[in-house]
Amino acid sequence: MTRSLRAPFLHPLAPVFDAAVDSLGAALAPESVRQYRDAVRAFLTWLGTHHPEVASLDQLRRDPHILGWMTQLRSRVPSLAPVTYILRLTFVRGAFNELAWTARMPALSQLIRREDIPRRPRSLPRALSDEHDQVLQQALRRRNDLGSNFFLLLRHTGMRIGEGVDLSFDCLHTSGPDHWTIHVPLGKLKTERLVPVDSFTRDLVHRLRFFRWLDPTPPDGHLLARPASRHMLLRQLRSYLHEVSAAAGIPGRIVPHQLRHSYASEMLRCGVDLPALMKLLGHTSPEMTMVYLDIALTDLQREFDLACSHPRHAAPPPRVSASPARAGFAGVLDALVTAQHVVEMYRRSLSEGDSRRSLDRLGNRLTKILAEIGKLQPPAK
Repeated sequence: MTRSLRAPFLHPLAPVFDAAVDSLGAALAPESVRQYRDAVRAFLTWLGTHHPEVASLDQLRRDPHILGWMTQLRSRVPSLAPVTYILRLTFVRGAFNELAWTARMPALSQLIRREDIPRRPRSLPRALSDEHDQVLQQALRRRNDLGSNFFLLLRHTGMRIGEGVDLSFDCLHTSGPDHWTIHVPLGKLKTERLVPVDSFTRDLVHRLRFFRWLDPTPPDGHLLARPASRHMLLRQLRSYLHEVSAAAGIPGRIVPHQLRHSYASEMLRCGVDLPALMKLLGHTSPEMTMVYLDIALTDLQREFDLACSHPRHAAPPPRVSASPARAGFAGVLDALVTAQHVVEMYRRSLSEGDSRRSLDRLGNRLTKILAEIGKLQPPAK
């Protein structure tokens, strides 16, 4: 929803906070700016309801204004998701920090402190199970409409839903004989990339172009027509996916981002290494990519079996000497020299510790034994 379509928001501090958000959002994406405005509006709504006497910045206090608002957020029924609670505190804290600078009131930066914001819960991989992934794809292929082709495109390219709706009409490029790539526009991390695709995914783009030609909306350069706004299109697509997954009998609510997790896990199983997977997903750090990888029990079993059949760190088998082993006294001497060499090589591979000191003592004993044997005369033949 654009700012012009919002109902007028009446609070004495609303213009001041709007100016702070405008300053913060100068280099941010529109979605980030919208989240700032929503968080600030939620705070001012609570403030106007419970403390209507506050009409200026210098009247704001940590207790009761900020602490009271935080208590209300934690006690809501139904409760806020942890991430939502964290984001609201983060955005309002950013607005206060901006006001502390622009209004020359440093005390505002201490109203919400860093330690007030909990750590974000660690995100676990949310890839669909193999069974649900196959059921969903089959349901989408049977429909063969705009929504089904769009979500199949997300599933086979790993795009975010926002990147998918921003695809240009000419996003498909030919990179060689029977080789195609899709140009993914600037996304969440302000990166763009080329994603290699196969003939099936190429046909998905052609079908979406066909649906775009049928749409009466004037061409705007995008692959998908926007009925009213980008935000409305995203809402319609998310509702469509929920409808399809429910009709297919998949329990729970499927969100579009799970298709991206499934794509990443599939690429990992196909042998794509981590740096290449980062490029395919448009990530800037390996830690971010690792969150997307779903290591299932079957993957662990496969890796375990592979490690047992082809051990990489097992000790190499002993080399067979080209010359036959000598018998008698000379053979005993050769065996002791070989044992001394093996112990010394193994000792050098260890760091300082009890094991290395034990091998030092063993090596010294072998040296003394060899010295004593050297004083003996070989038995007469």
